[in-house]
Amino acid sequence: MEITSINSELLSRMFLAAAKNLEAKKDWINELNVFPVPDGDTGTNMSMTIMSAAKEVSALKNPTMQELAKAVSSGSLRGARGNSGVILSQLFRGFCKVIADYQEIDVMILSDSFQKAVETAYKAVMKPKEGTILTVAKGAADRALELAQETDDLVYFCDEVIKYADHVLSRTPEMLPVLKQAGVVDSGGQGLMQVLKGAYDCLLGKEIDYSIEGSAGTGFVKITSETEEEIKFGYCTEFIIVLNRPLSDKEEQEYKAYLESIGDSIVVVADDEIVKTHVHTNDPGNAIQKALTHGSLSRIKIDNMREEHQEKLIKDAAKIAAEQKAAETEGKAARPTEIVRPLETPPVKMQEDEPVKTNTASAAVEPKKEYGFISVSAGKGLSEIFRGLGADYIIEGGQTMNPSTEDILLAIEQVNAEHIFVLPNNKNIIMAANQAAELAETDVIVIPSRTIPQGIVSLINFIPDRSVKENTDAMTAELDSVKTGQVTFAVRDTEIDGKQIKQDDYMGIGDRAILSVGSDLKETTLELADELVDEESSIISIYFGADTTEEDATRLSEALEEKYPDIEVEVNNGGQPVYYYILSVE
Repeated sequence: MEITSINSELLSRMFLAAAKNLEAKKDWINELNVFPVPDGDTGTNMSMTIMSAAKEVSALKNPTMQELAKAVSSGSLRGARGNSGVILSQLFRGFCKVIADYQEIDVMILSDSFQKAVETAYKAVMKPKEGTILTVAKGAADRALELAQETDDLVYFCDEVIKYADHVLSRTPEMLPVLKQAGVVDSGGQGLMQVLKGAYDCLLGKEIDYSIEGSAGTGFVKITSETEEEIKFGYCTEFIIVLNRPLSDKEEQEYKAYLESIGDSIVVVADDEIVKTHVHTNDPGNAIQKALTHGSLSRIKIDNMREEHQEKLIKDAAKIAAEQKAAETEGKAARPTEIVRPLETPPVKMQEDEPVKTNTASAAVEPKKEYGFISVSAGKGLSEIFRGLGADYIIEGGQTMNPSTEDILLAIEQVNAEHIFVLPNNKNIIMAANQAAELAETDVIVIPSRTIPQGIVSLINFIPDRSVKENTDAMTAELDSVKTGQVTFAVRDTEIDGKQIKQDDYMGIGDRAILSVGSDLKETTLELADELVDEESSIISIYFGADTTEEDATRLSEALEEKYPDIEVEVNNGGQPVYYYILSVE
């Protein structure tokens, strides 16, 4: 079979097939990412990124190549999660820049698209590392450039590109020692291969289910009030406008102003083709009628928040009653029930007792404060600490649950400030935060905090009387003043950082290496502290996780106080998943 050109209809199906294939393989890719820490989320991040774009693509009917390119680029950009997801979105972005100018794609155009994809992705990464998804993408692009001079047959071309990219993937353990030690290839590179292979299967005419299920990819965080009396506007209304033509800046501002006149919790995300809209209002019809003046509507979703609130109260009351009854039976009081706010887009969470920050109609007329703060956090206790330090908005995420670019954008929309500082507090979220900052309409400063303790010390060192630059410089400089240690367990046998690790061993992980390994949690944590403490250390902060008791944390602190009598030791309930303890040494 020989194919010499691909039109927009076929390319649309190829993209959906690529998304479906990656979605089907995400758990397997996650497993590759687990070496040996239980934080494997590369497959999930890449899948959620491409599925965000796939939902945009599946909503199009008979798209032109330009419309298709816009949907893929915009959808993946806003849905990007984690470093692997952000890099994938940048690969798509570069690819789409080239194809948007053509009605059909041949071998030469496809090769040019690959070159632009790699160029765009490498530019997005501050310090590109070989042996990763970037290396696999570059290998594919290099082979494509060679083949473009040899053949016009896209079937042969794609087959040879995939074979060579697979070969490059197989060599990634030789480029990254950590992969060789774990006995795996790079998970991000494997994810990219599943994208290419899924698209190729479609090109060959294999039978594929192209349907994209669910509407979770809308990217809207649903916020409901504490009591029905506080629900001023009763209907949570969401939809997408497929524009007749791009909105001018004036038209976009007028549209937002109208929505603010009829409701609150306004979120409007616009590009040249579509406008995503979220509004709480008492008359959804007015919002819909206004939107129809700009184009046709899709994905309309209207929820009665007062009804939902009543249903929630009933369910919560029944749950608490059942727990109390069970506790009485056991002869002890029931523990308070933690209520987690329902969400549109996992994994972002917000606790029920968290202050709700919205761009309400009343807030719109209030002057913006000078500084605002958004922090990513994992665990109720850690979130409380960040709120106590002045964070306006908490995005609950972190390891295994990275918020997307759009999640961060939505958080930015909720903070009424001239300058907004974002603390990612995880190295795998920094790229998504930077991408959100580039897309935001307000001044956003990303402080590249790689851990929770770095975020805390950075926020502590904010001084209101300083300028934006002075605060940015000071907060960033303070990141290196704290050492972080995290204790978790191993999910497989391996050797890494010169240490023999067995499944279920406890591991103390420092900022750059595994520092302690053992079968006893307390002893492993104490060994980790030994590696972190030096002559300059004055404070050790312990944040105990969801799987650790306060009693155990207290015993650990007593042991540390005995061992380091000149160092202050404090204990905090972090409530974080995955990590039994997070240690901060300053």
